[in-house]
Amino acid sequence: MASADRGAVYYGVGDLRIEEIVLPDLGVDEIRIDVAYCGVCGSDLHEYFAHQTVTPVGAHPLTGQSLPVVLGHEFSGTVVAMGSAVTDLAVGDRVAVRPTYSCGVCVGCTHGLPNVCASLAFHGLSGPGGGLSTSTVVKASMAFRLPAEVSLLSGALVEPMAVARHGVGRVVDSSTKVAFVGGAGPIGLGALFALRAAGVSDILVCDLSSDRREVAARHGAEVFDPRERAVVDVLDGRNLDVAVEAAGVGAVLTEAISALGPRGQVVVLGIHEGPTAFDPTSLLYREVSVHGSSTYTDDDFRAVIAEMAAGGYDPDGWVQTRPLDSVCEAFDELRAGGPTKILITPKPL
Repeated sequence: MASADRGAVYYGVGDLRIEEIVLPDLGVDEIRIDVAYCGVCGSDLHEYFAHQTVTPVGAHPLTGQSLPVVLGHEFSGTVVAMGSAVTDLAVGDRVAVRPTYSCGVCVGCTHGLPNVCASLAFHGLSGPGGGLSTSTVVKASMAFRLPAEVSLLSGALVEPMAVARHGVGRVVDSSTKVAFVGGAGPIGLGALFALRAAGVSDILVCDLSSDRREVAARHGAEVFDPRERAVVDVLDGRNLDVAVEAAGVGAVLTEAISALGPRGQVVVLGIHEGPTAFDPTSLLYREVSVHGSSTYTDDDFRAVIAEMAAGGYDPDGWVQTRPLDSVCEAFDELRAGGPTKILITPKPL
């Protein structure tokens, strides 16, 4: 039977309401999750404060979803019900959720790249439900069981950490010695963690926030304020192999490109709210490469969870929680440059 819950429902720019929602009946291959934690993502802020990009104005071509939608695509929780065909999960399992839907028939999907699906949709942006709710229903294939060593709080960080890990994997190999991360928000910190997990120890991180720089420094980065020093000056003669743009700021991207050494590589992870410009000739003589990175793979999810279980991706000092009724205030805090990461707790802990 359908079940009533509460969620943060997005109607358009500046319009997010806490309302009663009705969950659908379970399909045979679906599970119902009681949500423990759900992260507020930069893309949520972009939709709320700037303009709609991922949320559907009309019916989404894959999901059929249109506004209003329940937000929240970074979440963890506990399985409380299962469809009849679900055999690899059990009621009571604690899970992190990969929120993406792909079509299976476009060029990206048929080439084994569902993360670049032409109709890519997200549970919590363009799908039927979201994690900023007390409960939600997803396909069982989207749920990844959390081992005992990984808390539900850390489970809500798996999705953004997988974004960062996938991007780092696009540019890092065994020859990478020196890396730069522009931005020490959640994705930038995730890139720092992924770089360290890949064996890179010489990592530069810049951010405007002294608090965020302090967190990055605690995790082994050489940090600096970009208002005071340029990347090339901090390098002090070292060759920069890889740059990760995680700030969504055009100036960070152009500076990263200019600082890269021969055949250096930059990957763009930050969401930019407008176009930026750089001189393509600056890529030519050094054979610099610029990469995009879209979401993640199932293997990225598994790898992040395994690294969390081994003690990586420490949330201490950069993650805060807020109740569901304070979600709009949390959006304002984050937009104003407040906490590095806020997780919403839809139900009282």
